[in-house]
Amino acid sequence: MKYAHVYALLLMLVFYTSCRGQNKTDLPKGTIKSENKEVITSHGPNRITRNIIQDRKGNIWIASWEGIFRYDGKSFTNITSKVSSARFFSVLEDRKGNLWFGSIGSGVYYYDGKSFQNFTTRDGLLNNDVGSIYEDKKGNIWFGVFGGASRYDGKSFWNYIINGDAMNEDRTGKTFPNRPPYEVNSIIEDKTGKFWFATRGNTFVYDGKTFTVFTHENKPFKNVRSIIEDKKGNIWLGGPDGLWCYDGSTFTNFTQKFVGYIYEDKKGNIWTSSERDNSQAWASSESFNDLSRVLSGYSANTAAWVLTRYDGKSLSNKKPTVTEITNKPMIFGILEGDKGSIWFGAVDGVYRYDGSTITSFNDTEAKK
Repeated sequence: MKYAHVYALLLMLVFYTSCRGQNKTDLPKGTIKSENKEVITSHGPNRITRNIIQDRKGNIWIASWEGIFRYDGKSFTNITSKVSSARFFSVLEDRKGNLWFGSIGSGVYYYDGKSFQNFTTRDGLLNNDVGSIYEDKKGNIWFGVFGGASRYDGKSFWNYIINGDAMNEDRTGKTFPNRPPYEVNSIIEDKTGKFWFATRGNTFVYDGKTFTVFTHENKPFKNVRSIIEDKKGNIWLGGPDGLWCYDGSTFTNFTQKFVGYIYEDKKGNIWTSSERDNSQAWASSESFNDLSRVLSGYSANTAAWVLTRYDGKSLSNKKPTVTEITNKPMIFGILEGDKGSIWFGAVDGVYRYDGSTITSFNDTEAKK
């Protein structure tokens, strides 16, 4: 089985403006709030875990298909089980300590620690399938969605739409109630203040006025799934064409295996979730029914993806030191906790690697 097919199809399945003057979309004052009703559990999620962060208090927040979980070091709490049945893809703590949760189909949930506020297309969000969330240097919150991106300044949404091979600011107040093509998988602001948008189509660089297609050897970087800037200012891109590093003038390719997520730890090591074999098949034309059939054949013993660490001290070498940590059918988000452990999401929940041992926090492990 070629698991690049599965990864592509999985993301397709689960991901299902005005910006000037009078054209911006103002949020209604009466947006409904839902009071928090937490549910404490003995375990973390049992299903796909897409994103993991740690807040300023040391709590681990987990975005999964079963909801948003908080782990305080002792127990797990499903924060959203009484609020929404949506599958969650992304989570962010903003500079004020508030939490933002991106869902598939139900828009964005804002959580101040006491209650929730739900933003959707009716409030000006470009699309209700939210795969990524990012806070810029000015405190604006960006949402990567199907069809483009939305920027929230605390009062209004300002939208940016992908139109084929181009991306532009929208000034008409347009939103997408259904799912258009070309979602934004990842957003960052680099040290120079430019924004990078990794999409299913082209990768775009935005200087605040113009979107430019990012290219290598006159070819656009396409289908980038994850993009980060490291401590040195290098840009890392991962997708079906492998793992790439761009230092502002030179491109370096570290692997041609499919890379789904990139993370830099405190020591400057680069962690990735990637294919283990060399299969580069990409099946964006496969149907959702095909995906369901393929996933039904998944086995817990199937090892198609790997959590990999690239040693930061050897990254300047042609052959850096690379360590494969563990194999899973699929690996998603990665986080380094404040105690140095590496957390990562998988098809069957969340795991923690302490440098020697890997611990699972799903229901199966809790019952042992």
